[in-house]
Amino acid sequence: MSVVAIPTRRHPGVRPARPRTGPTLTITLDLAPGPLSPRLARLVQLLGELAESGEGQLRAVRDAAPGPHPVPPPATAEPSADADHVRILAGSRTVRRGDRVIALTRIEYELLLFLAERPRRVFTRLQLLSSVWGYEHAVARTVDVHVRRLRAKLAGSEVITTVYGVGYRLADEAAISVDHSG
Repeated sequence: MSVVAIPTRRHPGVRPARPRTGPTLTITLDLAPGPLSPRLARLVQLLGELAESGEGQLRAVRDAAPGPHPVPPPATAEPSADADHVRILAGSRTVRRGDRVIALTRIEYELLLFLAERPRRVFTRLQLLSSVWGYEHAVARTVDVHVRRLRAKLAGSEVITTVYGVGYRLADEAAISVDHSG
């Protein structure tokens, strides 16, 4: 199957204009039979959204047969996850909780990833400043602020545990996984 994007179409209700002579972008994807990879499924989905917005058209061409064919909906490569399960997709630097994407700042993401990759280890504030922030000359309470914000964004699932008098660690009951491929 090949995917082809063709130039924009006029919006209904807009007076006819000169024929558009703007650039045309054609994207051809030669796909193997079977389910799409997650990244390829996302690309097809984004191209479909672009076409739906009126900024282009999307056609699926099978074996160079004439005429447009509907594009099948992208296959979901992610299993239906538990609503409280947190997935860190390291390749795309996104964090998902169930089906929802959690918007994190760079430091919040790095902090969560650092702790998730090192379960059952306790880190002092200075160790976290050095490893996550990359320096030690900030106020150690900076870590507390970012942990508090991260907990608020992941409300409902216990992910980070405070070890009083020492620092922080990933909670034992944390339903979290790190996916380095996605």
